[in-house]
Amino acid sequence: MIPLLIGIGVVLLPAVTMVFAYNKLVKLRNRFKNAFAQIDVQLRRRYDLIPNLVETAKSYMKHESETLEAVVRARNQAVAAEKNAAAAPDDPEAMKSLFGTESQLGNAVGRLMLTVERYPDLKANQNMMQLTEELSSTENKIALARQAYNDAVMNYNTKREVFPNVIFAQLLNFTEALQFEITDGQEREAVKVSF
Repeated sequence: MIPLLIGIGVVLLPAVTMVFAYNKLVKLRNRFKNAFAQIDVQLRRRYDLIPNLVETAKSYMKHESETLEAVVRARNQAVAAEKNAAAAPDDPEAMKSLFGTESQLGNAVGRLMLTVERYPDLKANQNMMQLTEELSSTENKIALARQAYNDAVMNYNTKREVFPNVIFAQLLNFTEALQFEITDGQEREAVKVSF
């Protein structure tokens, strides 16, 4: 009887361990996907603000069409990458594409804000001041959402990499999630939108 119980225990222990590991990994993966959804909401808010910002600046900055076009182009690329990432936040390639386009958009908006500094009438425009305030608020919300996302990704990746979960994660196709990081030193500075 004892050998039978030992045999059952030897069979059941790995199965129970695998079930618990699987369930925990699913919970953590869903948590980081939800955290990305919060970033997604803020990114869409920023994408909606940028055309209004460009339109307001356009009448004052007739000689700066190249800067304005660069912002619009970067925004459109970021929107496309965001749609792909939102569809699959656990796809490393979609996330890398989003990170790259977000960096380009941040740089383009930063150049626009520097250019706006040269136009006192534009800086004093009530609509422009309101838009820049909304953009600044949205940038802060994006930063907070990124932090929550990165924390969720770290928890997921850590759980995925510890023993015995590492074995089950590979068997059950739980791939590594990427943190939302900024790699370029210039991009690490926040977009300045104050006047």
